[in-house]
Amino acid sequence: MNAARRAEIFARLQALNPKPTTELVYGSPFELLIAVILSAQATDRSVNLATPELFRAAGNPAAMHALGVDGISRYIRTIGLFRSKAKHIVEACRILVDEHGGEVPRTREALERLPGVGRKTANVVLNTAFGEPTIAVDTHIFRVANRTGLAPGRTPLAVEQALLKHVPKPYLHDCHHWLILHGRYVCKARKPECWRCPIADLCDYRDKTPAPDAAGQAAEGGPAAKAATAPAPRKASAAKAAKRPAGARRATRAG
Repeated sequence: MNAARRAEIFARLQALNPKPTTELVYGSPFELLIAVILSAQATDRSVNLATPELFRAAGNPAAMHALGVDGISRYIRTIGLFRSKAKHIVEACRILVDEHGGEVPRTREALERLPGVGRKTANVVLNTAFGEPTIAVDTHIFRVANRTGLAPGRTPLAVEQALLKHVPKPYLHDCHHWLILHGRYVCKARKPECWRCPIADLCDYRDKTPAPDAAGQAAEGGPAAKAATAPAPRKASAAKAAKRPAGARRATRAG
């Protein structure tokens, strides 16, 4: 994929969603950090259902550490691997209090020293809380980058490095949010919805999916058979579908 096509992809995604962000609800860098730790192998929705009460009970590292594993577990039982995550959070909060004055550090090295925090989680915090142009490659971004030809790579790190190299600088800060949302709601894992994709004509994916009604006609050999094999034109409804659902201040999934 050449530079012009990459630039056009992000220009379209930006036009549809000028100020993207992730979908975890948070009120501070600390709350974002905890929410992202909890979101590993869990949905943003499940995290958002659990964290309001948790954050009301303990909105800073000292208070969270004081809850202990059992105390935190009571609030997050509906989230997968909650016991292990509670242990990570308690230890991470101890480090934040003892080594960082109760503040979330602003470097990747310091963030990755926290239990439950890997490169992806550190990238989310650096980008969303502190405005750094980092890219957290989750399963959605990995899939979209490879499927579209935007930034192919065999590993998340390879995809991250390719995106950092090829994404035009004006789009670098927000590209990770656009790609996650695109992968979550349009370029889905099992069956991408190419028929309503705003960048279908720029994408390298060969097996474009037709609209559901066109698929039915194509199967019967009707007039839609030819149309079903070609990329669908952009429709007005695609713009709405590609936008992030409205809501409270929202943040991103990562792990």
